Amino acid sequence: MVAEEGSVVEVKDLLARFTTDVIGTCAFGIECSSLKDPNAEFRVMGKKFLVEQRHNRLVIAFMASFVDLARKMGLKQTPDDIEAFFMRIVRETVEYREKNNIRRNDFMDMLIDLKNKKLMKSDHGDELTNLSLEEIAAQAFVFFNAGFETSSTTLGFTLYELAQNQEIQDKARKEVLEKLEKYSGELSYECMKEMHYLEQILSETLRMYTVLPILNRMALEDYVVPGNPKYVIKKNMQILIPAGAIHRDERYYPNPNTFNPDNFSHDKVTERDSVLFLPFGEGPRNCIGLRFGKMQALVGLALLLKNFRFSVCQQTQIPLTYSKETFLISTDKGIYLRVEKN
Repeated sequence: MVAEEGSVVEVKDLLARFTTDVIGTCAFGIECSSLKDPNAEFRVMGKKFLVEQRHNRLVIAFMASFVDLARKMGLKQTPDDIEAFFMRIVRETVEYREKNNIRRNDFMDMLIDLKNKKLMKSDHGDELTNLSLEEIAAQAFVFFNAGFETSSTTLGFTLYELAQNQEIQDKARKEVLEKLEKYSGELSYECMKEMHYLEQILSETLRMYTVLPILNRMALEDYVVPGNPKYVIKKNMQILIPAGAIHRDERYYPNPNTFNPDNFSHDKVTERDSVLFLPFGEGPRNCIGLRFGKMQALVGLALLLKNFRFSVCQQTQIPLTYSKETFLISTDKGIYLRVEKN
């Protein structure tokens, strides 16, 4: 509980529990209760996947570089107990919904439809096969991991910057309160779409704290580097894109180490090439949870700013240091902020 005069709160873990509950409800249709119980099974398993790797970094790099060979060797990235947990959750959810004819119009319903309904032919005329239970579990697992840790980490970094930039925080809160008043206090989709400054703040956080700073892709065709014809990226070559470095390049973002939501004003965005902002990747292989993750973070941020004020305290680490144990950008000592009720 936050007292009227304020309390010091470690927001990173709290936000991870919030996003776990949201993803659990929307993707799996179950109540995780992570906010009430930090040791809830869903939260424990999600956290374990991020911090307890099945293999060392060398093996993980091998698996990423030689996918087919790794598959033939039976190498798996997910620990057995986590795999068994998500398979059980999906199996029980699917069986319960099918037995009781329950529909929630959520992500799981879409996957169940792909399991049961007759599918159309592909563009090449091939018959498409229905999803197996294992494939449903895999898709749900990807959606879960794409949404819970990335969103909570981004929210944590956002509050960290707002705590140090009170004018920006006040401007964002003013926008939230004005839009809520316009929509009679209802945080609807239409209401959220009008919170432009809040979205600028989120985008600036994603620029400065790119959760997945390196993207890997494969070239679809030979590509000659412009101005350097001796350099050719061959078809099927693995490519690493330094998204985090691009986001901190002063050629594209002046004073790149300064938190400035105006970097994402309408004029600034339209004058930049879209590939200079890659927090979710780009093209057909971009993040599966892009829209969901952004909306989840924006709604969470709007509610937090409506009800609370955030500021730095003695325990706030400035500058932050980062964990070397996870493949996502994350602090190693948490984010401690003073939180006061509005």
